[in-house]
Amino acid sequence: MSLFVPAFDETVLVREAEAEMVGGAPVGVRLLADSSATGGALSTVRVTLAEGADGARPHVHHNSAEMFYLLDGEAEVLSGDDVVTARRGDLIIVPPDRPHAFAAAPGSTADLLIVIAPGVERFEYFRHLQRVRLGEATPESILGVQELYDNHFLKSQTWDGRRR
Repeated sequence: MSLFVPAFDETVLVREAEAEMVGGAPVGVRLLADSSATGGALSTVRVTLAEGADGARPHVHHNSAEMFYLLDGEAEVLSGDDVVTARRGDLIIVPPDRPHAFAAAPGSTADLLIVIAPGVERFEYFRHLQRVRLGEATPESILGVQELYDNHFLKSQTWDGRRR
């Protein structure tokens, strides 16, 4: 086991009013702290999902674990071949290389704090997703940046069949 010591020496304070917001309904992402702000320790965003909205399709991160903390509402979270429903106050941590995805549960909204550790510069990834939503970039363009953001998409019959 190796020990990772992040390289930063100042407290990171992000005021809600100063955090960049990407998107909006049905999916809003508040960019809180990127890897460069935390010396590589973590990257964190807050994702707000409208009723039943999908947050992220199935994917894996090879180099980071991902934590989901439900601030409010209910979310479905894929972890491997299991889909669990998380409610306000619940915490889920998905290890590296484990397929995962998330969405607001049917009939519910979801407000999630998401932390990736160790961190990856991901703010530009969320901006790229917004460009795709706005038609300024193609959906296929995401495939070209999977390595850069350690975000590798895959198929999941479990996830695809959850609402049928």
